[in-house]
Amino acid sequence: MGEPFDVIAMGRLGVDIYPQQTGVGLADVETFAKYLGGTAANVTVAVARYGHRVALVSRTGADPFGGYLHRALRDFGVDDRYVTDVPELPTPVTFCEIFPPDDFPIYFYRLPKAPDLVIHEHELDTDAIRAARILWVTVTGLCEEPSRSATLAALRARDPGALTVLDLDYRPAFWRSRESARRWVQEALEHVTVTVGNLDECETAVATRDPATAASALRDKGVRLAVVKQGPKGVLAVDDTGAVEVPPHPVEVVNGLGAGDAFGGAVCHGLLSGWDTEHTMRFANAAGAIVASRLSCSSAMPTIDEVEAILDAG
Repeated sequence: MGEPFDVIAMGRLGVDIYPQQTGVGLADVETFAKYLGGTAANVTVAVARYGHRVALVSRTGADPFGGYLHRALRDFGVDDRYVTDVPELPTPVTFCEIFPPDDFPIYFYRLPKAPDLVIHEHELDTDAIRAARILWVTVTGLCEEPSRSATLAALRARDPGALTVLDLDYRPAFWRSRESARRWVQEALEHVTVTVGNLDECETAVATRDPATAASALRDKGVRLAVVKQGPKGVLAVDDTGAVEVPPHPVEVVNGLGAGDAFGGAVCHGLLSGWDTEHTMRFANAAGAIVASRLSCSSAMPTIDEVEAILDAG
């Protein structure tokens, strides 16, 4: 094995088909553009923008969209060696509608099954997963087999105390019920040191939407850093040194989709840089705000200079 990766992310990958007109429904949209998408993929792009060595574990269809995603990952500086084809399944596409500032309906086309849910445990490079400075996995990866077993195997491969992040990314469309999701999230929590999620996702994880109570419950599960995104109230982060709350960065929202992935990538950058939690949260808030002010997700991920310019401007 060569040089360890700074971050290996595992999970959803697909093509985002975004309207080029805002404020109208899909039936009235005239033009679209395609982008690399998927929570785990977007996080890898965000981290790569900060100059880190990053790889994605996922799958696509053996079709032109799959070829596009491989090329896009490489163009963004993400190692795609662990992204493989599932010949019998199409690469998933996702459409959205854009009604700023806070309404962004999303439509997933992942039938009969998304290739990123056909990740098998035997395909994992456990040596690389163990050696990576950060492993990032998502709750979506727990929703079906064989991805569920593969995700849990990746978590178990990590050394205790290593930076292992669970993105609480709960998508109701992918689960039979919130209670079904909670069962598997609770199992995954035994193997992670960092969690990132909004209030609804925290409810799925630990059955409460109260930010402080949720953070405490996550910490009781062994999580060292619990990050609770509170929307317009900002972010609460609790670690071994205590709790910090960081207000949101004001921005004119164009498309809120992808802001959370930019936040996640910035959290990874802060962890890799050895920053304290408050500085990491401020940087992540600014990164998310930048993406929210842009139309796309992956291609909108900011550079360090762009985030620092926002922070310097107050």
